[in-house]
Amino acid sequence: MVALEASDVVKRYANHLALNKVSISVPQQSIFGLLGPNGAGKTSLIRIINQITAPDEGFVKLNGQVLAPEHSGMIGYLPEERGLYKKMKVGEQAMYLAQLKGVDKTTAKKRLDEWFEKFEISSWWNRKVEELSKGMQQKIQFIVTIIHEPSFLIFDEPFSGFDPVNVSLLKAEILRLRDNGATILFSTHNMESVEELCDHITLINASEKILDGTVEEIKRSYRSHTFDIVLSDLTQNARSILPEGFDLISSSSNRFGETSIRIKSPVAADANHLISAIMPFAGIVSFQEVLPSMNDIFIEKVRLDKPDQHTVIQ
Repeated sequence: MVALEASDVVKRYANHLALNKVSISVPQQSIFGLLGPNGAGKTSLIRIINQITAPDEGFVKLNGQVLAPEHSGMIGYLPEERGLYKKMKVGEQAMYLAQLKGVDKTTAKKRLDEWFEKFEISSWWNRKVEELSKGMQQKIQFIVTIIHEPSFLIFDEPFSGFDPVNVSLLKAEILRLRDNGATILFSTHNMESVEELCDHITLINASEKILDGTVEEIKRSYRSHTFDIVLSDLTQNARSILPEGFDLISSSSNRFGETSIRIKSPVAADANHLISAIMPFAGIVSFQEVLPSMNDIFIEKVRLDKPDQHTVIQ
């Protein structure tokens, strides 16, 4: 089932075209990566989903219904720009924001106590926001984003300001939210997080969608037919044992007598054919196809799409 659908969305600002007939389909209970370089149009689409602005053309549906004011309570939004009141006490502000989202006082206090304990910030309840580090403020904002238990969540650069330990903590909570039924739209420049968390991705560049699919499908579509192989007891030169058409990219040996080689094969080559050719001359310790990273694909796709455009990647 589809949780959110955007169809041919167009958004213009004065003389700037921010979105040009962009369509996305976010499966229910998935983590969907909305990717693109700075200025691509991601924020414009997020603002439309949040009903901060409206599309000039096209439409957005949530759970099959065209977006309307009553859908606001079903959405939780963690923006890249932090928006806490620095002079307010942490607990007081969290209670205020929870009640603003329709959570009654008793339920809000119970949920906040549980989240503050989980994130190990209970001792900060009566401290002012301005006394907290950027990462601590981010924890508070994450909590108030999900406190009303929305079915659709939007996280824009959620790991900004976090150390590796807290990034791991937040990733675990995002996965738990997904597993418990939430659908998550995840916007980031961190491609490692995309590979680790996202089920599907859409890449927007210069106001247009240029790539769409599951992470695995996209990585396989950009495969370079390159293999890393570790051999033991190699009896001949590595290049000489390769079948015709296979290129030896690199070769190195370690002190245990193993030889690591990287091979590029013809597009239509069969990996089993390669293994069969090698086996008479060496033992195969490991054999792995080298798939491109999402970061490599991101850079290549954006540059090919707009070769003269300067791309900023954070």
